[in-house]
Amino acid sequence: MTPQEIAVSLRPGDKTTFQLQVRQVEDYPVDLYYLMDLSLSMKDDLDNIRSLGTKLAEEMRKLTSNFRLGFGSFVDKNISPFSYTAPRYQTNPCIGYKLFPNCVPSFGFRHLLPLTDRVDSFNEEVRKQRVSRNRDAPEGGFDAVLQAAVCKEKIGWRKDALHLLVFTTDDVPHIALDGKLGGLVQPHDGQCHLNEANEYTASSQMDYPSLALLGEKLAENNINLIFAVTKNHYMLYKNFTALIPGTTVEILHGDSKNIIQLIINAYNSIRSKVELSVWDQPEDLNLFFTATCQDGVSYPNQRKCEGLKIGDTASFEVSVEARSCPGKHTEQMFTLRPVGFRDSLEVRVTYNCKCGCSAGLEQDSPRCSGNGTYVCGLCECNPSYLGTRCECQEGENQSGYQNLCREAEGKPLCSGRGECSCSQCSCFESEFGKIYGPFCECDNFSCARNKGVLCSDLYEILKDKTACWEATWRTCVVPRSKPGSGNGAFLLPVLTAQISFSETPYATIQQ
Repeated sequence: MTPQEIAVSLRPGDKTTFQLQVRQVEDYPVDLYYLMDLSLSMKDDLDNIRSLGTKLAEEMRKLTSNFRLGFGSFVDKNISPFSYTAPRYQTNPCIGYKLFPNCVPSFGFRHLLPLTDRVDSFNEEVRKQRVSRNRDAPEGGFDAVLQAAVCKEKIGWRKDALHLLVFTTDDVPHIALDGKLGGLVQPHDGQCHLNEANEYTASSQMDYPSLALLGEKLAENNINLIFAVTKNHYMLYKNFTALIPGTTVEILHGDSKNIIQLIINAYNSIRSKVELSVWDQPEDLNLFFTATCQDGVSYPNQRKCEGLKIGDTASFEVSVEARSCPGKHTEQMFTLRPVGFRDSLEVRVTYNCKCGCSAGLEQDSPRCSGNGTYVCGLCECNPSYLGTRCECQEGENQSGYQNLCREAEGKPLCSGRGECSCSQCSCFESEFGKIYGPFCECDNFSCARNKGVLCSDLYEILKDKTACWEATWRTCVVPRSKPGSGNGAFLLPVLTAQISFSETPYATIQQ
């Protein structure tokens, strides 16, 4: 992935764009961890994979010269109602089951073989395994998936390798909140809980993990999850892939005989696509993606390319837009990473939230009465000072300043429609209209109304150099005839020259 680090500087409302490329390299190392359901219904599958390691390694080495294989198994939580908990079932939960009367005690998850290039060790470990039995149909496989993802040291995941986690089962999984049926109210903490014997110790203490937690931990550790499931449950797991990034689903035959081809197909599918994920995106940033795939066509609002071959390069145009300034933190960072791969691009964002004129500060400026900083044409007053020129101080005798807020001696401050602050009126807001003027003496809603309409709705006509015949008609309702003349409504035209002598833009002409 190139580049792997970039810095951008943004102002609110600005947008900057950069390019990045992701290439599928040849002969990339592969770590494959095989996670198998060992409930009783998978007995025939276990018989068929006893030599899986040898055959799988032969096929995978056609794709990569650096291949390692690991193995783990799961059943379900060994508590009621998920498993048989009566004392007689503790050592053999298959007692009384005529088709298969002997099996091992139920367990949550066991990590059996760390990732290794010794294929014979895989085969040997698989041959040792025996199935167990749980009580209900769903399995506890998602407990096992999470442990395989977060117990990196015990599993042996390499940093510079493609991580494949193959999950094989013939039934549906338990998910978060199912554990409450067994009295498990503590949500999963997303941590590794394998003891020295590599057994999952929190199986009877915490609930099953949620899909969101699984997706988070798989992405954190760059793990591609492959669901290998029987046909009757394919659609359920297909829906899971839309909720857990980096997952694929393949149909597993009832006896697992197609497992090798299934893994090869899933590997090719993973290697044929690139999808960008975003980590730690700041809340005040908008990101826009345009993908340019191997066909050379640009796809706006898309951050995924499919149908790639080994060696192909996918290009992405990323636009970053700042909606606002982040407050005290003027630098933030987010990460772009291809799903399932270690490489990433770190984007450092700095915010330019200061005006250019703010560089020339005048502290204790004479323009601010020596009581503030003059910046960008305005005064920023020191504490306890106020006014446009910082000429007033809180707590001073305000009577002299207040007199400047009266239209005439004896009249109320700011006409009773505002507050006096440092010799200036700050007018109140009104639900009826606007209050304005140096003493808040004016408004746009107190004129007389005719039938509820201000100035008989002739406001626009007045602006068009026409005035009402005043006489006694203050609501701009004119008589049907001019005094002493015949009938007929009229408006008296006003010359531009007459209006220009008026102190207000809309003059009332009496003659």
